[in-house]
Amino acid sequence: MTQDRATLGGDVQSLRERIALGSFIAVPFVAFLAAIPVAWGGWLGWSDVAITVVMYALTLHGITVGYHRLFTHKSFKPNRVVKNVLAVLGSMAIEGPVIRWVADHRKHHKFSDRDGDPHSPWRFGNSLGGLTKGFFWAHMGWLFDSEQTSIEKYAPDLAKDRDLVRISRMFWMWVLLSIFLPPLAGGLLTWSWQGAVTAFFWGTVVRIGLLHHVTWSINSICHVVGERPFRSRDRSGNVWWLAIPSGGESWHNLHHADPTSARHGVRRWQLDTSARVIWILEKLGWVRDVRWPTRERLQAKSITRPASGSAA
Repeated sequence: MTQDRATLGGDVQSLRERIALGSFIAVPFVAFLAAIPVAWGGWLGWSDVAITVVMYALTLHGITVGYHRLFTHKSFKPNRVVKNVLAVLGSMAIEGPVIRWVADHRKHHKFSDRDGDPHSPWRFGNSLGGLTKGFFWAHMGWLFDSEQTSIEKYAPDLAKDRDLVRISRMFWMWVLLSIFLPPLAGGLLTWSWQGAVTAFFWGTVVRIGLLHHVTWSINSICHVVGERPFRSRDRSGNVWWLAIPSGGESWHNLHHADPTSARHGVRRWQLDTSARVIWILEKLGWVRDVRWPTRERLQAKSITRPASGSAA
């Protein structure tokens, strides 16, 4: 696995990785601060909105459907094309190579909100100061931890998949595609340099920053607050106002109560676009053996009123 450590992410984070990570956090944050005056100044067109929404939706579901529900928890079985497309789209979210991401998340589930959890907000205790420090740690501080999760221990199955190893090794290429595809589309749609520049600002920088903070909020916010209608070993909660931007991931309590479930928002009013994507793929015959929640399983895990067990 020596070569895999160099290409998929080693057991110790390098200085170069930390600098690159810091850049991908700092630059979108500055863009957030500039977003309102930029939009107010007229540097936001319909093409920018369309490109940003499409890129956000594609990369979001690459993470939620691909990285999370498929590769981490095996909630369904895809054909090879769907598997590889989801791995590429997840990589374009720029949250790390697929095998590295899965190893971290599987370790999180093994030790959720206990010693060993790579990003629990309760890491430093229950006091106000400890929780404040822990919240920052869970949101983004853990990303700079020098000790990395072992791929050999937590993702050996993925490390044996030649397609996923190849896609992980080509992570840099998916990063470049994610960065430059929006300005290319903006330039072609408007046939102007201004269209390319504004599409880069909104479709690349702002989109990446927003997606990152939404993803990190599942680790931080959804392990501090929210309703807990199902039994779980941790403090995972449902945060309704994050449901749409997170693709249904913020129905986090059921996920930790039943990690392999393909649907996290199990009540009819709980929007879960990731589950809907899986449902569509199943109807098309491109995925099979989907682990939809059943009424009996939900009732067994429920500590409140019974939930609906409908698939989508």
